[in-house]
Amino acid sequence: MHDFLAAMGLVLVFEGLVYGGFPSLARRLAAEVLAMPENWLRVAGLVSIAAGLAIVWAVRG
Repeated sequence: MHDFLAAMGLVLVFEGLVYGGFPSLARRLAAEVLAMPENWLRVAGLVSIAAGLAIVWAVRG
């Protein structure tokens, strides 16, 4: 549980960096996401999941 909470904290840090440091970039990214087809978003999400699991497996393995 400790590792999960630490990971969630890091996600919030990276999200905060984008929104706090580069708000115009965050707006552009949000507009691009809204314009993307749903299938592309699904594939991007699944690729992100796979990459995240691979990183965790490599680091914690």
